Amino acid sequence: MHIEPGVVDGAKIVLSYATGFLSLGLAAKMGADTARHDGGLPALLARCAAATGLVFAFFELLPHYPVGVSEVHLILGSTLFLTLGAGPAAIGLALGLLVQGLFFAPFDLPQYGMNVTTLVVPIWALSHLARSIISADTPYVETGYRQALTLSVAYQGGIVAWVAFWALYGHGFTADTIAAVAQFGAAYLTVIALEPLVDVAVLALAKNFGGLTANRMFVHRLHAAQA
Repeated sequence: MHIEPGVVDGAKIVLSYATGFLSLGLAAKMGADTARHDGGLPALLARCAAATGLVFAFFELLPHYPVGVSEVHLILGSTLFLTLGAGPAAIGLALGLLVQGLFFAPFDLPQYGMNVTTLVVPIWALSHLARSIISADTPYVETGYRQALTLSVAYQGGIVAWVAFWALYGHGFTADTIAAVAQFGAAYLTVIALEPLVDVAVLALAKNFGGLTANRMFVHRLHAAQA
């Protein structure tokens, strides 16, 4: 989902600074909500550290390959959300992306605003969708495959939508750009197929090993109904 250098440049890149700033504001707001309602600042910091490390690993260690206008990454956004919560997931995505850029891919830093928007805004949308498809009296460990699939489609679909926006915004509605966007979107179907399976497996482990996961390192909703 990395926006490649040159896709959006010149005066057009100013928009990415605005959306990136707003996205970081969303992440901060979600993080503050976590600190306020789910464990306090120590829990938020611990989960953010875990999320940042995981996101960095997703970028650097998991398979990724260029397709069309961007790269396909297995970014387990719904997994982070279901285990660590919206705030830590959003902050971890933003920080993990920044760490990767600073130390391993400095050529991506000018595109940071675009990339952080592409990752964080779908998490914010996902957090609202989850409220409507997962009953308030259902702990996340009881989330079924269909619900996990819906969350994955929403998150990964959001990434594809933002990548398409940046590509079309930067290069215009040309036949080549549209074809490249379509190619990228089709490739992301593999991620949508894999992520719900990972979600269900991780939640099953959390359910079976509740003694290790029913603590402030994980979102309270993992094992409990909505407060």
